[in-house]
Amino acid sequence: MDGAQIRVALAQMPAGESPFSPGDEVRRIENLSIEGPGGQLGLRLYYPHAEGPLPITLYLHGGGFVFGSPQMHDNICRCLANRATSLVVSVDYRLAPEAKFPAAIDDGIAALNWITTNATSLGGDPSRIAIAGDSAGGNLATVIANIDAQNAAPTLSHQVLLYPVTDCRFDSPSYQTRGQDYFLTSEMMQWYWKQYLPDQSAANDPHASPLRATLSPTAAPATVITAEYDPLCDEGEAYAKALMAAGVTARLHRWKGQIHGFASMLGVIDAADGALSVAANALQLAFKKAQ
Repeated sequence: MDGAQIRVALAQMPAGESPFSPGDEVRRIENLSIEGPGGQLGLRLYYPHAEGPLPITLYLHGGGFVFGSPQMHDNICRCLANRATSLVVSVDYRLAPEAKFPAAIDDGIAALNWITTNATSLGGDPSRIAIAGDSAGGNLATVIANIDAQNAAPTLSHQVLLYPVTDCRFDSPSYQTRGQDYFLTSEMMQWYWKQYLPDQSAANDPHASPLRATLSPTAAPATVITAEYDPLCDEGEAYAKALMAAGVTARLHRWKGQIHGFASMLGVIDAADGALSVAANALQLAFKKAQ
């Protein structure tokens, strides 16, 4: 199937039949749209049970740059909102192959700019903004964090990366030893990259492969969570170490025995709950430091 066919198939799955937990209860959820680079850009806002002004976390969902949505990653955003006591804004960015690199990045930047401008009216605190994402969304989150670091006054207080995609190479030891039979495969990742990139030369662009970027010491501190049985394990950990080498505070957590995407599998994989609590605690600590 191509990307559009995959999205149609996922949309036809019966509602309410997911085996996964819906995540934590939140005070309310709002759906809205803003003007984005490619037209209307959907946002889903999650409000925790707390009074404002609230810190804000911009969330970029995973899905190989090809599928995924705020709805599919609803349980992660609920947990982060509740456990970090943060307003979470999940972005329904444009997907490949219809919208190739760097369309998703442009949408994420537009969402961040909108949040910064409208934080107060949302009940948020413009001085306490973080970014987070899983898998392909982790790629987008850290690319946006690197772009933010080039500003004279960076906006972001923290970045949380769940098993992020950070490079277009497929030759790391984890690709060699865990690229088959552990849910995400090497072939799948090659297909995703082919959908996302306009041509092979774009693989060298640090906005596509942030592991190849020259990182700024002013980039937001990071929390990086990887999974032991994930072909992306090594590149995620290499990125955390690259941040540290650049002078950025970064904490790395490898979840033993876990596969790619495990944090979404609440209620089925016990480690999902623990990983989201670690991510939320990192956000909460970062927001306290930014006060």
